[in-house]
Amino acid sequence: MGFRIISNFKALIVEIEKRRMKRRFWLVGALALLLGANVSAQDATALKYGATITAEDLERHLRYIASEELQGRDTGAEGQKKAAEYLKAHFQDLGLTGPVNGDYYQVFDLAAVSYPEVTFQLGREKLEANKDFIFIGDGDMRRAQRADLVFLGEATEGNLSKVDVNGKLVGLWAIGARAQNVVKDVMDAGALGIVITTMEDQANFDRLASRYRSLSTSGRLGFEQATKQEPIFLVSATQMARIFDVPMEILKEAARNNPESINAKKVSYQVKKNKRIVSTENVLGYLEGTDKKDEVLVISAHYDHVAPNADGSVNYGADDNGSGTVAVMEIAEAFAMAAKDGIRPRRSILFIALTAEEKGLLGSQYYVENPIFPLENTVNNFNIDMLGRIDYEYQDVENPNYLYAIGSDMLSSHLKIILDYNNITYTGLTLDYRYDAPDDPNRFYYRSDHYNFAKYNIPSIFFFSGLHDDYHTPADTVDKIEFPLMTTRARLIFHLSWDIANREHRTPVDGTNTRGER
Repeated sequence: MGFRIISNFKALIVEIEKRRMKRRFWLVGALALLLGANVSAQDATALKYGATITAEDLERHLRYIASEELQGRDTGAEGQKKAAEYLKAHFQDLGLTGPVNGDYYQVFDLAAVSYPEVTFQLGREKLEANKDFIFIGDGDMRRAQRADLVFLGEATEGNLSKVDVNGKLVGLWAIGARAQNVVKDVMDAGALGIVITTMEDQANFDRLASRYRSLSTSGRLGFEQATKQEPIFLVSATQMARIFDVPMEILKEAARNNPESINAKKVSYQVKKNKRIVSTENVLGYLEGTDKKDEVLVISAHYDHVAPNADGSVNYGADDNGSGTVAVMEIAEAFAMAAKDGIRPRRSILFIALTAEEKGLLGSQYYVENPIFPLENTVNNFNIDMLGRIDYEYQDVENPNYLYAIGSDMLSSHLKIILDYNNITYTGLTLDYRYDAPDDPNRFYYRSDHYNFAKYNIPSIFFFSGLHDDYHTPADTVDKIEFPLMTTRARLIFHLSWDIANREHRTPVDGTNTRGER
């Protein structure tokens, strides 16, 4: 009896979902037609070339991109260079143009900064770098510095009025906050440096510390800039309580209400810095359009990943972001095959495999600051970052045919409608928009390369299949990829791109950008 009731309930839910989808189909289809979709003329042709994106081809490419030979494709390393050569050869074979003065590489330099000696001493006790603390700031000092370490807790105006931070190291409690913002506030108040905790979980801190140990010889990558005497030490919440010699719960309470109740500590610290220049490259392939060729659609994915671990194990990056890289390759091939058959898109399409995403979205930052095509003529960016897995939210769902689409209506009210229409018409995925929520604690909208395009009012979508336990570990391997599902996801992005590249009007910017500007 219970089973029958459950079965009838499931049937009812299925029927409700069917009716909901029918209503959604009618509404989205009608809106898409109003927005200018030439449905009957495009469907059959789009289906023909979309079908050229296959699981077999995706897997073939990914088995090389995420191979032992490429050693994780760390930015500037030999493996990243080999991946760039593979991408360039693919674009050449497709007949795409190299748009960088005839070349496919947009080369630029980064500075690899390392800190071969960082000390932090509490009284007579020396804390160990990349175990007890992680150095995340900047500095270069000839001799050790001595200072008082005061506890500020949360960097609120009220706490700053209670604690004198001028000329002192400051203990900062920023769990769940954006550290960059609060660090600036505290340094502007005259602090010498900061000891900060942004995570309560010791296991997460230990994983991050292990990552920094592996980077200690190669150094952090970034755009070259003058040294700032801004020492910032990251510790776990457990270590913060230990430094101030108070129980965790007392420190938490003090962080909110009475930071002045925590006694200051005497500390000494020193930072020594080295710097070397590392060359890297974005890989670009260009397909010129027809009557609207001055307008450009950018389809992107980062192809770098991270260095091997301190123990020599390789972080293969099959999902992050080998999956997005090979999806761009296959989408490019579908458009190139159509072009060879005499069916070019109306708008031009720029395919970009971006470097240095893992170092802070640096490849996309370099492109938008040094664009090959004017940003005012760039109509959209579709960015693919992790397309190949089933995440925590969907791993126990009966039908996990989903895809997260992030930012589709941030800048243009039309773009989300067009995406929904193409999904209903061609792929039937569950499009999940949960990460568009302004209070998303993951802040995924700000964490991949589309964000740099969105900063310039370019309507963008970040396509994402979510996080999993293998993220940034050696277990992110090709055998874990859901290739049939990934194929459907890639085909959706192709169909959306085909539609956007061929419709009469570009998507208008009628929302607000990430800085709240029109």
